[in-house]
Amino acid sequence: MKAGIVGLPNVGKSTLFNCLSNAKAQSANFPFCTIEPNIGVVNVPDSRMEKLEELVKPERVQMATVDIVDIAGLVKGASKGEGLGNQFLGNIRECNAIIHVLRCFDNDNIVHVDGNVNPIRDKETIDIELQLKDLENVEKRLEKVNRAAKTGNKEAQTEKALLDRIRETLLQAKSARIVVPQNNDEEVLMEAFQLITAKPVLYVCNVDENSAVSGNKYVDQVRELVKDEDAEVIVLSVGAEADITELESYEERQVFLEDMGLSEPGASVLIRAAYKLLKQQTYFTAGVKEVRAWTINIGATAPQAAGVIHTDFEKGFIRAEVIAYEDFVHYGSEAKCKEAGKFKVEGKEYIVKDGDVMHFRFNV
Repeated sequence: MKAGIVGLPNVGKSTLFNCLSNAKAQSANFPFCTIEPNIGVVNVPDSRMEKLEELVKPERVQMATVDIVDIAGLVKGASKGEGLGNQFLGNIRECNAIIHVLRCFDNDNIVHVDGNVNPIRDKETIDIELQLKDLENVEKRLEKVNRAAKTGNKEAQTEKALLDRIRETLLQAKSARIVVPQNNDEEVLMEAFQLITAKPVLYVCNVDENSAVSGNKYVDQVRELVKDEDAEVIVLSVGAEADITELESYEERQVFLEDMGLSEPGASVLIRAAYKLLKQQTYFTAGVKEVRAWTINIGATAPQAAGVIHTDFEKGFIRAEVIAYEDFVHYGSEAKCKEAGKFKVEGKEYIVKDGDVMHFRFNV
């Protein structure tokens, strides 16, 4: 599962990517410095891991991760191949969610491709290009499905009805994600269409350091604009985040954050939000060899969770032994959880909860 960072050139995408991933994507004050998409495998900050490490004292600790992709800046006309349009659209199509970075700071030394700072216009530029590309794909699909629908083919008629609704939405300059599938068939079709504007989105307002805590007038404009989109807005000073990553010690970073009025780096907030946007959650395995956070889809069953460790675990699944994270921390060990009756044995139908501490029994 990958989240792609998108935005116009020079809004801070590559600098943000560097902060998130420790990979050093080229970052420069001109458009298209990121030609190939860079992928960073980023640890998901989780304070629960520290507590489990403290209790279990393992030999090693392995955090959950999320893939973040830095994609070249998009410009007007991308849907027709302008700039790096086709490449951009292909890269974003391969991502499962979108992190849309908007410039919300004034700085005469950093060029804006459209001449002045206006996050509303910038958002609309990106949205329109993505909507135009989706519209092109929807109309191609409609050409094919219309003929079959006229012959009375029920599946084709279902597809046509959904495509007509999506087309109407896109023609109103709205994104496909606001079209709600009416039944399971439409849900499957929506997934199969792979529309760019159907992907979940998170907005990152890149502000100056002084606005990192409470935002500014540009952030207010963005929040007002997206209030009906069911999308989260995160305020983050990418420049300050870059400065934080340059500091050597944890103590230095904490002093810097305190001076800014922040309790943790904005990058940590963003990574967790991206993880949630991808509909991911975490379960833990906790033993003296390793404490590890495993990533699963929300709603995954116990065998599916076991399969993340190894496919044999899923194939030969017998049962899962489960302790809720809160109980593990409260009682301090697996043995004490058993004594307190907080140790559960679950079968194939069990839906894993975020934070479950699990052990699997299987037979190959």
